[in-house]
Amino acid sequence: MADTFRSAAALLSHRSPVDPVVCLRPHLIKVRARRMLDAFPGDVLYAVKCNDAPEVLRALWEGGVRHYDTASIGEIRAVRALLPEARCHFMHPVKSVGAIAEAYYEHGVRRFVFDHADELAKIVAATGCATDLELFVRLAVPGEGALLTLTGKFGVGVEEASSLVRAARTYAREVGITFHVGSQCVDTGAFARAIGLAAEVVRRAGPVDHLDVGGGFPAVYKGDEPRFEAFVATIVEAVTRHGLSCRLQCEPGRALVADGASVLTRIELRRGESLYLNDGVYGNLAELKWVGPQFPLRLVRPGRTVDHRLVGFDLFGPTCDSIDSMPGPHWLPADADDGDWVEVGMMGAYSNALKTRFNGFESDRMAFLEDAGWYLKDPSRPEAPRAALHARAA
Repeated sequence: MADTFRSAAALLSHRSPVDPVVCLRPHLIKVRARRMLDAFPGDVLYAVKCNDAPEVLRALWEGGVRHYDTASIGEIRAVRALLPEARCHFMHPVKSVGAIAEAYYEHGVRRFVFDHADELAKIVAATGCATDLELFVRLAVPGEGALLTLTGKFGVGVEEASSLVRAARTYAREVGITFHVGSQCVDTGAFARAIGLAAEVVRRAGPVDHLDVGGGFPAVYKGDEPRFEAFVATIVEAVTRHGLSCRLQCEPGRALVADGASVLTRIELRRGESLYLNDGVYGNLAELKWVGPQFPLRLVRPGRTVDHRLVGFDLFGPTCDSIDSMPGPHWLPADADDGDWVEVGMMGAYSNALKTRFNGFESDRMAFLEDAGWYLKDPSRPEAPRAALHARAA
């Protein structure tokens, strides 16, 4: 069981850690879950791949999440073992026969995604031509507006999707269409455009029972990203405008858990405006490379002052690998130096879930923090740029 502290400063004062620490705030995850459940007019599935830590899954359950987007048999096993009443949906378009059969017969999974006729045949055969299947066709949509596009690997065009929807009706109790606009999407219009493509599939193939608008809802890293409610308004308007009559579902991951954790990492060396940390791309900080310098950071120096002048640093991880770099500018106090601890905010998504044991660097340290999350935008100063909040002392 992870220890609980009032803040990151209290953790450093009482424990004097050596390795990086994932600082989890379950109370923030619960609040976020309740807010998103209240806002969305359908089922909200948590994308487990985003962060599958048991502590995160429990917090989401306590926040009211009952449906889980599971993309592997391993995720299904883990969720069902931890949360026996949870409903898992196998949302990966390509699965092994064994995984399909186990999901169906041992874990009660009925909802499966596919984007190829051979995968449909595989699902039907592995489940013994079951009559209670819920089959969703993955539709390819443009990735404009997303920081990380997901085009190319999964999904089919309107014509093929229409054919697959018609084929699925032969076997399924219920049929749906699903798509994904890309990760960290900041354009609400991307969902309207994708729903327009789904409506064209319905026009050609006939009505469907479900429309899954996928994930991609952004976390609020910089402070200017559209809120979840804005995306919901766009989705509802587009569904109404196209005359779609079906049950909605979405698959948020990042937006549900990003603000529920931070990562504490120590500076091992300062070289000019480069900081070498004891955590990096192969550890908990992969997103600082792939998403880029959008994350709020601060120095944590219990009992000592922090320079309020900010400098844009490049960051490097601990491994003997040049890929382990996180180009800046990452804004931190100008006096950041060896031995200081950096707290990276908004790290609940794709942080500890992506860490590896590469090069012998491994840390499983986790702690619970009770604070309100210093990295959340200050509601009393809505006009303040987030960079102005980074240098606050713990």
